Amino acid sequence: MNPKQRKRLKKVIKQHKQVKTNNYISELTHYRDLFDFFPAIKYLINNVLESNRLLQNGLLPQPLPKLLLPDNIQDTIFNAIQSKYAPDDPAGDQQWSLYVDALPKLDRLLRNYRDYLETTYGMWSYTNSLFVKQLSQLTDGQPVLEVMAGNGYISKGLKNLNSQQIVITTDSQAWTTENETGKHPVTTIESLDALSAFDKYESQIKYVIMSWAPDKQTTDWELLQKIRNSARNIKLLVIGEQNGATNSSAFWNNVEIIPNSTIDQINTQFKSFDLINEKLFECA
Repeated sequence: MNPKQRKRLKKVIKQHKQVKTNNYISELTHYRDLFDFFPAIKYLINNVLESNRLLQNGLLPQPLPKLLLPDNIQDTIFNAIQSKYAPDDPAGDQQWSLYVDALPKLDRLLRNYRDYLETTYGMWSYTNSLFVKQLSQLTDGQPVLEVMAGNGYISKGLKNLNSQQIVITTDSQAWTTENETGKHPVTTIESLDALSAFDKYESQIKYVIMSWAPDKQTTDWELLQKIRNSARNIKLLVIGEQNGATNSSAFWNNVEIIPNSTIDQINTQFKSFDLINEKLFECA
């Protein structure tokens, strides 16, 4: 994919356009059946369908591959049709047209999966089971405060893995009138903004987890300053896209990212399924 294509697709993703959730999964299922003879396409669709199934059942989803159709997919389809139909067979032309007309629609569906997650589950960061397991190992049972928790997927995952770990889950719940964030909590969430939550629990925690802080506010930068001024050695773990879709410019312009080989290892497996390059950072 050339840089111009990447920039265009990333702009579409960052706009967070709502998708029609009632049709999204049924449309994907239709395209899975249509492209039944093309394993590379079925693999992508089946991964999305399984991710959605797990979330529907209250479970964290699995990691996803990059949800982009192969660059050579039209060549693959053309060769498959050539091997099945004679050059002058109109049925081959009809089948080719059916596939080619469907590809842009399928491509759009795959690229919109993050929007579907936001609209349906209020999930912004893709909180998958492997990542939460690694996050649990990183925090090593130490008390955690999650701020801006949304529906609480990270906290719920940590609690499921270690019921003895203190995990305090907070969110201002200011977004409930605008989207699904906070409307479908998967764990108990205390209604506190990030700054108030830190003031309340500063003496009780070792880690603060902040995931996908809004890029139009500076609460993240204000929280970082509070942590810097604290008499306690509290570590801030941030999940987001550096200088991209998440967090304020004030935050990224002033933050110090702490080198951490364990986090580097986590990030090698925390691969984004779309063009938003979210990572885990230890920040100070």
